[in-house]
Amino acid sequence: MSAYDPAAVQISPTPWVAEQAKKYEESDGTEGTDLNGSPCLLLDYQGRRSGTWRRTVLIYGRDGDGYLIVASKGGSDSHPVWFLSLQENPEVHLRVGGERFTARAEVLPVSEKARVWPHLVEVYQPYEEYQQKTDREIPVVRLTRV
Repeated sequence: MSAYDPAAVQISPTPWVAEQAKKYEESDGTEGTDLNGSPCLLLDYQGRRSGTWRRTVLIYGRDGDGYLIVASKGGSDSHPVWFLSLQENPEVHLRVGGERFTARAEVLPVSEKARVWPHLVEVYQPYEEYQQKTDREIPVVRLTRV
């Protein structure tokens, strides 16, 4: 497993994600912080197989002091790679606006997801459609500052 170095993190190979992550990072969190009005954060996570640190951009909601992210993958029947990695390596690094900090990822139980889901759909309406597209229970992850 490699040591965390924000300057050496591999950015998502998806072009629009890479472009937004670069803009977010280079502006010190003043640009690229939303997707069509929904707030975004940068998630640096350690790959479950490679141990390589990777970065993606995710829409987030709030629940108290925690940040909530949704492993929707657009309603796909499979989990996003970042979610699988968080299950193996729950310590992550976030950039939210100009602030960078370490957090711990925890998958919410279904009952807790039910409580926060309306807020997440309010933050990003397509989540509701994504859940209807798949038989997979789309996970919600709480990121708590450590």
